[in-house]
Amino acid sequence: MSTTDSAICIRATDYSETSQVLTLLTRDNGVVRLIAKGSKRPKSKSGGAIDLLAEGRCVFTVGKGESLGVLIEFAETTSRSALRSRLERINTALYMLEVCGAILGEGDPHPEVFGLLHSALERLGRENSSPQAVLAYFQWRLIRHVGLLGELSVCASCGRKVGMQNVYFSSSLGGLLCGDCEQAATEKYHVSSAALSGLAALAAAEAGKKPTLPPKQAAAANALLAYHIQYQLGRRLKTARGVIGS
Repeated sequence: MSTTDSAICIRATDYSETSQVLTLLTRDNGVVRLIAKGSKRPKSKSGGAIDLLAEGRCVFTVGKGESLGVLIEFAETTSRSALRSRLERINTALYMLEVCGAILGEGDPHPEVFGLLHSALERLGRENSSPQAVLAYFQWRLIRHVGLLGELSVCASCGRKVGMQNVYFSSSLGGLLCGDCEQAATEKYHVSSAALSGLAALAAAEAGKKPTLPPKQAAAANALLAYHIQYQLGRRLKTARGVIGS
């Protein structure tokens, strides 16, 4: 039985001269891995090879067990041409795709994450948008949605209010550490004042306010959030260096 859904291509590899293996983030079916037979042929139903970032309506069958599903049709509805010509923007977009594929399990629907990725890619395509600010909001909302980030106004260890000086973040505890508690922590990340301000702006945005997020604060917040994501995954993401740095 076939399924029709909206999808964003988050990974694409060649299977043969004419076929591909695709990983799609769908709105209602989560992450699915499909073989796209003949997709690289110009006269295929997709009109040729399906690229990363391609978004559209797809028809597919779900694979059983560990076997791949089969892509029957893919009709692209959204072009990402504005992203592909700008290095910082395409690197940011590719990092977002890798994060989604790493955090989300196959067949686990997260329509909110699909909408979050769609909106982030759309904003990245706007000439006046800040890639660092778009990425910070994306990372924040994603890890909040999957339950990896808790309250950041108090120490995750002792519960006391955290100030702006000598503050650390513990990924294993999922929150901030005050100056007293960080001394006993074996896993910790020093949080700069710029990162704290960036996190405060992201929390305000989530609450419906419209704070500003300057580039320095956005970059500092992104570095912290990327550290948290990669600690939880137990590995560094391949595309992180081009966006977050070392």
